[in-house]
Amino acid sequence: MLFNFANVLVFMVVGAAFVGVNLLIGRLLRPSNPQPSKLATYECGEPATGSAWVNFNVRFYIVALIFIIFEVEIAFIFPVATVFRRWVEEGRGLFAFIEIFLFIGILTLGLAYAWIKGDLEWIKKVRT
Repeated sequence: MLFNFANVLVFMVVGAAFVGVNLLIGRLLRPSNPQPSKLATYECGEPATGSAWVNFNVRFYIVALIFIIFEVEIAFIFPVATVFRRWVEEGRGLFAFIEIFLFIGILTLGLAYAWIKGDLEWIKKVRT
């Protein structure tokens, strides 16, 4: 039993040594030429002005989250689509179809809710 733990320990030591040796080789081979322009916060050619604490539009995050939700939907539906024909041959096709239909229906209700609420509009109108 301890031999199995020793294998894991040896693997971790070899992995840590590999990372350490590569970092050491990189430190020895890379040029060291510190200049004020290289030590700037953003090395993009433009001087940084103002504070980094800026208010961002929350709409970007809401739209991104909705996009991620529907990407995950595709990730869940793709495996079912690949084996659906076999399930039909085994007699489980109707159950799988209803299950996926319900899954898409729930996500469609969520999309409709976000749409009605106005979260998909980039410039939200204020209700008076």
